Amino acid sequence: MTAAADRRPTAARQAAGGPAADEDLRALFGQSIAVYASLAGPTHLLETANPAFFAAIGGGDRARTGVPIAELMPELAGQGFTALLDEVYRTGEAYTGRDARVVLGAGTQAREAFFDFTYEPRRDDHGDVTGIRVIGVETTQIKQAQRLLAEHGALLEQIARQAPLGEVLDGMARCIENLTPDVLVSVLLADADGRRLRHGAAPSLPDFYNEAIDGIATGEGVGSCGTAAHRREPVVVTDIATDPFWDDFRELAERAGLAACWSTPILARDGSLLGTFAMYHRGPRVPADTDLALARVFAGTAALAIECHHIEQARLAAEARAEAARAELAMAVRAERELRAEAEQRATAAAELADRLRAAAAAQAARPHPERCQLGGSAGCAAPAEIKIADSWGDSAWGCNAHVEEAILNVRSVFIASEDLGGLAAYLNR
Repeated sequence: MTAAADRRPTAARQAAGGPAADEDLRALFGQSIAVYASLAGPTHLLETANPAFFAAIGGGDRARTGVPIAELMPELAGQGFTALLDEVYRTGEAYTGRDARVVLGAGTQAREAFFDFTYEPRRDDHGDVTGIRVIGVETTQIKQAQRLLAEHGALLEQIARQAPLGEVLDGMARCIENLTPDVLVSVLLADADGRRLRHGAAPSLPDFYNEAIDGIATGEGVGSCGTAAHRREPVVVTDIATDPFWDDFRELAERAGLAACWSTPILARDGSLLGTFAMYHRGPRVPADTDLALARVFAGTAALAIECHHIEQARLAAEARAEAARAELAMAVRAERELRAEAEQRATAAAELADRLRAAAAAQAARPHPERCQLGGSAGCAAPAEIKIADSWGDSAWGCNAHVEEAILNVRSVFIASEDLGGLAAYLNR
């Protein structure tokens, strides 16, 4: 009886959300990945919180208790979360948010995060609201994974429909920069011999920087990208100001406001170099595992895009060569036809000249040396007969310079008959 009586107040306090319940929640969420915080009074004084809560809000000088939440996290007020706390404290009604977006921190330390959370009122033994419990789970990585999958799917669709390589690479760079706002992305493309890297895409880097590194050599110590291309493995430079790989480019990087550069080689399926994928930062920075995983994913996507581009270019070049070969063949066929037609015309002309030669020889039998050319055919020729020609059958005739020339060129058996009457001399001195 007494023991039961001792237990009832405790149960009542737990049901009402009293101190015992708070102790149980602190124990439950102490090592959990879920965020937990206990706020007291109308100023929402942070009484206690688990490590996951402090890690989520940025740690450092914000990992402290005994201060109002508005003082610890002033950025919440402008985003409506402080007003929600006031409403829950005033009404005593819990509030649950799903995939709520919040920007934590300010300036260069600001980061976008997403949470599923509940604001639950804390009550005393009389049921009056004394504070608020904050319980939540950060869904930022899930949200980013969903966005990553969506963006990655869109890039694969671009590659599948053979969008221009520059468009695909530019879209990929912007996608990564949207997913990780503190990153500047650059893609360089390797020459066919792998000795130099050319500008591919870098939408957020200054033009003077892109122009300066366009065509850099691949080799040990040539910045992050040249070295990664040479080694065929990732190269992480966490501080450009002190790294020897950047000795020749340090001033250029300083002008561009770049302090760190992680470069991953883009390799084809056969291991040949396609280019490099670089992630720049404005301040010195060591990559997290998620950064390196993101680089590997998109280096692979870039490799797919570049290889597809090379295959398409090779296909177009092969088609162009085939078309040129077809055109050349057609030209050869036309030329062969023209030559055949010309040969037929020459054969016809030769036959006609041979006929005229025989006719002239028959006519000459009655008179020795005609005054006019005998090779003019039915149309006749008024030029004087100066040169005597003959064929291998003994037929001979007199003709003018022009018709003799024509006969010698077109009738293979025709030759100058003799030097008599100046025939050969007239031909040589024509």
